[in-house]
Amino acid sequence: MELAVISIEDYAKYPFLKGASTQIKELDLTIQNLVEDRFVLERAQKRVECAILDLTIGQMDVDRRKEISSFAASLILVIGTKKPWIKKRYALAVAKTAYSHLLSPQTTKAKIQSIAKDFDWDISEGKEAYKDFKIGFSFYLKNAAHMHGNEWKLVNQIIDKGLVYLNKDKVARLLQEEIKNRVEKRLDVPELKNLPEDINIIAFKLNALAQDIMGQETEEMPKTVVQAAFPPCINALYAEAAAAHHLSHIGRFTLTSFLLNIGMSPEAVNEMYKTFSDYNERLTRYQIEHIAGERGSATQYKPPQCSVLQTHGVCKNRDELCRRIYHPLGYYLRKQRMQNSG
Repeated sequence: MELAVISIEDYAKYPFLKGASTQIKELDLTIQNLVEDRFVLERAQKRVECAILDLTIGQMDVDRRKEISSFAASLILVIGTKKPWIKKRYALAVAKTAYSHLLSPQTTKAKIQSIAKDFDWDISEGKEAYKDFKIGFSFYLKNAAHMHGNEWKLVNQIIDKGLVYLNKDKVARLLQEEIKNRVEKRLDVPELKNLPEDINIIAFKLNALAQDIMGQETEEMPKTVVQAAFPPCINALYAEAAAAHHLSHIGRFTLTSFLLNIGMSPEAVNEMYKTFSDYNERLTRYQIEHIAGERGSATQYKPPQCSVLQTHGVCKNRDELCRRIYHPLGYYLRKQRMQNSG
């Protein structure tokens, strides 16, 4: 398979590639002129905010060169926070976004192979075993080490002459690990000295934004589900589900991921949906287990942040506490603390 040419469009989607650094050098970017370009700085700030809140990097800009520049600026902002949690969070968000691009039907096998070669992979087309690719055994082991699930066990792979045969989805998932590690290495800087004040101000805001989310991830959820602490949007969705009323796709995802994150078992969530007219046990169980992190990438999904729920009309009956919260899980924890202290 002939390697695909990496375009400016690709560098905007995958700004961590080695060639993107060349693009940045050609733009003659410095910390000072990044600060002076308000658009680039705002996009960089949005990237990090979205990563903190929802493990995404936000909407790409149509100007691909500015998009690449904003990635460079975002690394400076993240380093400026001096917070390891934000560094890891941002690296994961960049990697997960790249993973979704790699899975797109528009992403050809030749393009994936070119990106894998950027990480020095031994990779080629895998026609012999009716798989999309074959990759070197060592590259598989390196990136699948933390994968869970039977589908990642070596005994379940096709291996021949030191090569592992895989389809596109698994190669994309392994590349996600490579991407995360590369971005983490770029962020592994203890401190950037004499940063402009504008950078320090944004870094301070990002640290403040991260506090609630960090609390959600480090604070242990109560052992029992406390419905009295549900945010209004979840109460509305839960009532609709109890009445077997139709829920939108994002409504189902929000309710399911919320209940799983606060300790409800996949079996209990599945029972809740059994009264729905479109209930399909096999499909519903698979979707719930995927959201719970028991299938696929082994990532337990969190509900969307409040701003996303507002955009999709899922946010309902906002109360005073909602106005001080960024995320439904943050509401749940804060409400319980208030109830316990009262």
